[in-house]
Amino acid sequence: MAKTIKSAVSDTLDDLTKVDFEKFCHQLLDRREPPRVKRNKVEDKSRLQVTDALVSIFTEEGALRVTLEILKQIGCSEEAKELEEATGGNSSKPAPTDDKHFVDKHRVQLTNRVSNIAPILDELLDNEVIDQETYTRIRALSTTQDKMRELYIGPLQAAACKKIFYDILLKNEKFLVKELSEKD
Repeated sequence: MAKTIKSAVSDTLDDLTKVDFEKFCHQLLDRREPPRVKRNKVEDKSRLQVTDALVSIFTEEGALRVTLEILKQIGCSEEAKELEEATGGNSSKPAPTDDKHFVDKHRVQLTNRVSNIAPILDELLDNEVIDQETYTRIRALSTTQDKMRELYIGPLQAAACKKIFYDILLKNEKFLVKELSEKD
């Protein structure tokens, strides 16, 4: 039976040499794709704490994908192969549909129907889901749909960000959220 993704990632990080673990953490901090990992989540942290940070920032599947990507970048292909085998190849499996977050389930409807995007972006910035550069870039887009698409391809990849986004939607688009929830 395959291990859980979190325990497999934890075991893999435990098996890395001290130097490889340092390289892994450096690469994790150096990632340019959102969501970015903050230094205080990794620096001087144990391997278990880094695993917890990976899962909380990226979700289990995302943590697996990011871990595999970084292991290959730092030359730990054997460890990456063992991690893939330990998780039963989960890195390529889509998440089960019943476990999808509200924000993912209703992506198309939210993209097309959210109208009050300015205060949503303001709150995402205040909650550090997006940084000032991302905020400015998204605000410059011409349509609300383009702004929503940009959120989905970036910061809304992480489970913690989805939760914050959902809470903000409840405040700013409560009738739309209610309608979509009733369809579930």
